[in-house]
Amino acid sequence: MILARKVRLHPTEEQEAQLWKSAGTARWAYNWTLIRQKVNYENGGKFLSDNDLRKEITILKKSDGFNWLSEVSNNVAKQAVKDACEAFKRFFKGQSRFPRFKTRKRSTPSFYNDNLKLKVKEGKFVLIEKVGWMKTSEQIPIGVKYINPHVTYDGRYWYVSVGIKEDIRKEELTDHVIGIDLGINYLAVTSAGQVFPNINKTVRVRKIEKRLQRLQRRASRKYEMNKEGNRFVKTGNTIKIENMVRHLHRRLRNIRLNYLHQTTTAIAKTKPCVIVMEDLNINGMLRNRYLAKAIANQSFHEFIRQMKYKCEKHGIQFMQAHRFFPSSKRCSFCGEIKSDLKISDRIYSCGCGREIDRDLNAAINLANYGTLAG
Repeated sequence: MILARKVRLHPTEEQEAQLWKSAGTARWAYNWTLIRQKVNYENGGKFLSDNDLRKEITILKKSDGFNWLSEVSNNVAKQAVKDACEAFKRFFKGQSRFPRFKTRKRSTPSFYNDNLKLKVKEGKFVLIEKVGWMKTSEQIPIGVKYINPHVTYDGRYWYVSVGIKEDIRKEELTDHVIGIDLGINYLAVTSAGQVFPNINKTVRVRKIEKRLQRLQRRASRKYEMNKEGNRFVKTGNTIKIENMVRHLHRRLRNIRLNYLHQTTTAIAKTKPCVIVMEDLNINGMLRNRYLAKAIANQSFHEFIRQMKYKCEKHGIQFMQAHRFFPSSKRCSFCGEIKSDLKISDRIYSCGCGREIDRDLNAAINLANYGTLAG
């Protein structure tokens, strides 16, 4: 299997400027491809292949006004064109929404580095094409094949991420089947009795969210104070506040992501033979305007993604019950389905006399589903 390694970079001022150039070129090439494909489609033309578009960019480099394309690696623009074409293909196949343009404000600055031109040496150094040798926070493995190297900026630091092929470790697993139910009151409840609380309800996260709200209000007041007609003048203090807001968003994201890794690792270390989860309709769940923010903060999709690759890493079979499996409405003892179960009913009370926590009941039903399917 392929596992990603993400390592922080320590560029100089000149190297950081070159990194920003590469990220800007990748964004421009991606948006340029979307415009070409969109205009061509509206005029009744056939889908433009990424090979034809990359040849057009090569011609553009030689024209006046586009000489800046030669200041960065040619692989940056080529890969961005390929990514945009792949986004269009997924849209036409019904696998994703229509691709959106990347903006400086909302998109994550990133670009591709050719895997053959990525060099690593002892002493924690990595060579990025047309940027130079940079110090890294930890040693990247040497003498292995790097897959899909990317350089990204998370709002504060630059990182390089590479995929490295690793062998699956054969471990002795138990004969247990574990069901995992995801929710809002608790992040996850397993059929084995493990309960992982919602980290967004902790004092630590609530304090950060409260400070974030105050800073956002300060930024809004700054814009109103410096409003000139129909436009806003961004002052130095406004930029400082926006940087603080961005850093708090980054801190919240890292706290939640780290907690997901701790939770999924703790479940995988129990070494069951099968792990069963629901195939959740997350986009449909987000349409509930009362629960949308709470659901988004739980990051269910990321939890499932991590659980999948960690099961593969430990040799555990991963299963997903079909979307309409009544895990919450079915009694885990007698099998009776309670069709009038409400979201507010946190205790499942069955006609057979069984009373059990709603989430634990759903997790047991998922474990039973995996046992029968196996």
